[in-house]
Formats: sequence, structure tokens, C-alpha cells
Amino acid sequence: MAASATCVFCRIVSGDIPATKVHEDAHVVAFLDVQPLRPGHVLVVPRSHVARLHDMPHAEADALWRAVHAIAPRAEKALGASATTIGVNNGRASGQEVPHVHVHIVPRKEGDGAGPFHAAFPDRPSVTREEMQAIAERMRSG
Repeated sequence: MAASATCVFCRIVSGDIPATKVHEDAHVVAFLDVQPLRPGHVLVVPRSHVARLHDMPHAEADALWRAVHAIAPRAEKALGASATTIGVNNGRASGQEVPHVHVHIVPRKEGDGAGPFHAAFPDRPSVTREEMQAIAERMRSG
């Protein structure tokens, strides 16, 4: 997809907006988040402008996840972290603020107070086995 003149991530990729880059290749750019959740919080973005993961060509999605795979341990090592939280908000309803695919890599330490991914969902639904089967069937056929 072509770059968007109004997309902040496209403007970072093109160099119009400065960023502290930690990785670049033919398909992705990774840079430190200017509003980090923790020091060393990295955003990994595809060079092409695409809003949602499932809109990406497979080759670009593969390159994105290869970059995440390479950057996460480097972020841990650089920050003396023992773990990372890796996440994607995929669409506006999920909390995606910039409609350009981006993967968050957040270095974590024991007792940092942030909690697990599940903490983002305090009101969890009760789903029966039958409901799970029906959902799975719709996913498989859809």
C-alpha cells in the first residue's frame, strides 16, 4: 500500500518525522515509542501503509514478525529485562490509535507493576463449551 501523507508512522518511515530507530530493513522500521509504557518500548511498523494485520500481504506479515522475533531479545538485553510484553491493537475497537499496523515490544522486569496481558480484561465473560465450539466452527468456516 502507498504511504499516507497524514499517517504519523508513514512519516516516520519516510524520514519526515525524526525517530530513534533500532532496526530497519526492506520491509519494516522499528523505533522507540515517544510515549513509552516502559523504557525501551519499541514500535515495529511495516514500511507500507496498512491499517490491520489481515490486510497485509503474507510476505510483509512474515517480515514484521521476523523483526519482532529479532528485536525482542535485543530489547531485553539492552534494558536488563527478564521478559517482554508483545502486543498489537488491531482496529479501532481494540484501542489502535494510529491506523497503521504496529507491534509493541515492551521490556519487562519482575514486579514492575504492569501485570499480565489478561489484566487488560478485568470483566471476562463466561463462555460454555458449546459456545466455544460454535465460535470455533464460525472461525473455521469464515
